Amino acid sequence: MRVALYYAPPIEDPLHAAASTWLGRDAETNAPKRQPDLPNIAAITEDARGYGFHATLKAPFRLAEGVHWNSFVEAVEHLAAGIRPFDLPPLAVQDLHGFLALRETQQSHALQALADLCVAGVDHLRAPLSEAELAKRRKNGQLPPAQEALLQRWGYTYVFGEFFFHMTLTRRLTAAEKELYLPAATDFFDPLLEQPRRVTDIALFTQAAPGAPFTIAQRVPLKG
Repeated sequence: MRVALYYAPPIEDPLHAAASTWLGRDAETNAPKRQPDLPNIAAITEDARGYGFHATLKAPFRLAEGVHWNSFVEAVEHLAAGIRPFDLPPLAVQDLHGFLALRETQQSHALQALADLCVAGVDHLRAPLSEAELAKRRKNGQLPPAQEALLQRWGYTYVFGEFFFHMTLTRRLTAAEKELYLPAATDFFDPLLEQPRRVTDIALFTQAAPGAPFTIAQRVPLKG
């Protein structure tokens, strides 16, 4: 099993239902959803669908030997007890290195602080990455030295100074796909993005086995 700490909108937020429809799966219930009528959308959203609609705070990892679920939850509860709920900046559909994602339109120090605490606060419970996992994280070969150091220390490259908030909507698109999907995603999500949102919990996602979908196992409220 792998676990992860994510931000995910609450189930009562219309964004949750809309994103579940866009991706074709509800990460809260694991129920399939009928996607919008767009060419090849199932393939274009396949990877994102497996991970569920989210923004990464602590990337997926295996628990260290001897660490049980209850110990993991208690550690997240401990760090969440010192964090106050905060407003999420307005979101917008953006092109992120060829992927489409919902991203914040204003920098948020509170988001950065939450991600930093999640990365460091439960890292003592993380099993070391295997060589196969390291290779997967490196993706296209050698990383810049700063990212390689982060990968070796924290099990993920996009942490601390490399962190950026994003909620993935597609795989990397070709130019022709982007011409279709960027306006389609903008039209689909824009009516929901003016609504104010607060970050009130940390979503604990789990993956039962390699290749299995990630689902929300529990939400830990922020109580600071």
